[in-house]
Amino acid sequence: MSQGLFITIEGGEGTGKTTLAASLRERLEAEGCAVVTTREPGGIPIAEAIRDIVLRKENTAMDARTEALLYAAARRQHLVEKVMPALAQGAVVLCDRFVDSSLVYQGYARGLGIDEIGEINRFATEGCTPDLTLCLDLPPEAGLDRIRLSGSREVNRLDLEGLAFHRRVREGYRLIAKRYPQRIAMLDAAKPAAEVAAEAWAIVQARVRSRK
Repeated sequence: MSQGLFITIEGGEGTGKTTLAASLRERLEAEGCAVVTTREPGGIPIAEAIRDIVLRKENTAMDARTEALLYAAARRQHLVEKVMPALAQGAVVLCDRFVDSSLVYQGYARGLGIDEIGEINRFATEGCTPDLTLCLDLPPEAGLDRIRLSGSREVNRLDLEGLAFHRRVREGYRLIAKRYPQRIAMLDAAKPAAEVAAEAWAIVQARVRSRK
């Protein structure tokens, strides 16, 4: 592949983003692709430190704008330190969350404005946009139940938001998917994980082969 491919995975809490990323990595590597998997906020030490601040359950006093700016700061460092170098080397970068998460969580669900949050992140990313975004759609009740029942990760500050907030998150993802239909592919995360992975792989495989 002559150039890198930036693929992001989006969705509400408990939709299966991590599981899908692992499946896609395995399939891409079987195709001979160099793959870098990462996450937001996080992926490198500075951004992981910011992640701890943003998601810590005790930080309930955090202002919505503070939250948005911290996410953008973590994103900037992660982008220049990990994502951009990997893309420059021709790798496929699979990132669990990117700018769309901020547009949805802070812009739409917290009411700060999608366009306003977009401006903050255009500055932070210098306009870097994913080549493809896979968005996992699931009723928030089901996603939060998955987290509670699986015990796969510690409950964070966003998990503790009320159901109305998580419903707005789902609405926000559907809204931006309509804004950017050429980039965002919606997947029904209520289906079995293997079926979701197969549908996602068909989309990714087509995009990878078109770039060779």
